[in-house]
Amino acid sequence: MNKFSIYQYLLIFFVLVLGFTYALPNLYPTQPSIQVAYTDSGRSADQILLNELEEILENNNRNYQEIFLRENKIVIKFTSLDDQLDSKTLLQNSLLDKVIIALNLEPSTPDWLKDIGGKPVKLGLDLSGGVHFLLEVDIDTAQKARLELLLDTYRKTFKEDRIAFSDSLIKDLSLIFKFDDRQSYNKALAKYRLDSPGLSGLQYIITERPATNTLLLEYSDIALREIRDYAVGQNLMTLRNRVNELGVSEPIVQRQGANRIVVQLPGVQDPTAAKKIIGKTANLEFRLEANSRTSPLRKEEFPFKENEFMTASLEKAVVVSGERVTNASTGFDENGFAQVNITLDMQGGRAMQKATSGNIGRKLAVLFVEQKSKSELVIDDDGKSIIEQTSYIEKNIISLATIQAVLGTSFRITGVGTPQEASELALLLRAGALAAPMKFVEERTVGPSLGKENIELGMKSIMMGLALVIIFMTFYYRVFGLAANISLLINLVLITGIMSLLGATLTLPGIAGIVLTVGMAVDANVLIFARIREELKEKDPQTAIRDGFSRAFITIFDANVTTLIAALILYVIGTGPVKGFAITLSIGIVTSMFTAIMCTRAMVNIVYGNKNIRELKI
Repeated sequence: MNKFSIYQYLLIFFVLVLGFTYALPNLYPTQPSIQVAYTDSGRSADQILLNELEEILENNNRNYQEIFLRENKIVIKFTSLDDQLDSKTLLQNSLLDKVIIALNLEPSTPDWLKDIGGKPVKLGLDLSGGVHFLLEVDIDTAQKARLELLLDTYRKTFKEDRIAFSDSLIKDLSLIFKFDDRQSYNKALAKYRLDSPGLSGLQYIITERPATNTLLLEYSDIALREIRDYAVGQNLMTLRNRVNELGVSEPIVQRQGANRIVVQLPGVQDPTAAKKIIGKTANLEFRLEANSRTSPLRKEEFPFKENEFMTASLEKAVVVSGERVTNASTGFDENGFAQVNITLDMQGGRAMQKATSGNIGRKLAVLFVEQKSKSELVIDDDGKSIIEQTSYIEKNIISLATIQAVLGTSFRITGVGTPQEASELALLLRAGALAAPMKFVEERTVGPSLGKENIELGMKSIMMGLALVIIFMTFYYRVFGLAANISLLINLVLITGIMSLLGATLTLPGIAGIVLTVGMAVDANVLIFARIREELKEKDPQTAIRDGFSRAFITIFDANVTTLIAALILYVIGTGPVKGFAITLSIGIVTSMFTAIMCTRAMVNIVYGNKNIRELKI
């Protein structure tokens, strides 16, 4: 007799309950929503902001379904996309730079499912959309920053070589040096011609003005192009690192045109946090505090981040910047306050060691450099109200501590604010510094790239094909075919449940992977049934069923394992659509083997296992 043990039935029951439970959230539709958070990352959304949002929406007769606090942001649900978009425009015009507003699709999953980690499958941009950002790299700022670095380098060089100059400044993307006399002028010119390639690494055009003892250095066209390409390339790599830190499945981060970058986050669940991390241009500068010997031209005044009314004078020369940070992690000091543990590369470590070894007892400041944008509601030429954004750089001191020992590649910074602020700073430093500031040119939630109609037609084709397979299996294999069809449907549910549980993103190529696994699942059952037919020629029905399943297992296992290996290779080396196809294919292979070998066998055993069968039709 063909029977499963009680433990085998319990295993099947457990897997089915688990799969159906985590597939269940996909039956609940998503709702258009808005996420609102304070621009200041250290400040969480509160009841005051919630009341203000309610007042704005109600005074302007905007319809919304629900508004509530969740963690550090406020979520507003709507019944239609039109209400969502109208409310976003209203809130942006009313609050401007006070808050960050992001569109989202809020799942309507019941709380009991959320409590056990149940959530719908994330859909890629080609299916149901996600978050789309278009960012523009500020090339002018990158060029100016490179000039400031070169200016500081030449100042140090001229000082070491005792070349006297009366003034040095940046004007119209050019360096201007004015010297005290003709001798200093000639000496500086000779120094530039000798050392310039090693100092700059780029091509500069020098204009000589001996009448006024002035040297003018400006970028060549080649140098400008190299700076632009470097800035965009560095920002591209940094954004990819930041997106990876967010844990987004199958993101797209790619260059568009000369100075723009596209970021697509399919199935993103928290666009507000994504915008904060992606859009933030944050960096660190370590500078020595100015003392009585520091020239007024060589020092700057900066406020403290926690108290803008307190200031400190720092030297203009940067000891080490965030570009030299290789790792950053959060922790707590002996007093329980948040701190960030910093690890520098070898070059940064040497610079820090050189600066601190001769300045024991002086104070070292940690300057937080952040690119921000200021929004202003203006009237255009057509009389329409538009929001005009202006970028600016804000520098605040987050730590000013006395150097008590020589610092190297590893040290810590304290006074970084709340644990949340420390964690965000560590994330930004780990991901890398941006070579140039960026601004959001476009931000939207996008729908299917192939069109909703085409996707619906594609799904109809899949369902029609599935229906034809079910009809064929039922009429050709009868009871066995019915068992195979039930297993096939269970397989689809299990794939959905596992993808929901793992948080994987389903793309259009991923659907192709599911279709392929459906075919493989049917093929496994066909192999089993064909083997049973062969065994019936020489054996009784019960023995034929038993030997048919057991002998077909080796063939099914070999075929699926080899396919699984290929799918895993595709996942490791592939990107984007290829990886989406590999994910669903890998999951489908495992579930199809389980349903074909275990579920189908269990149903056949329930129907025929306890019966004395003289004739079996299959």
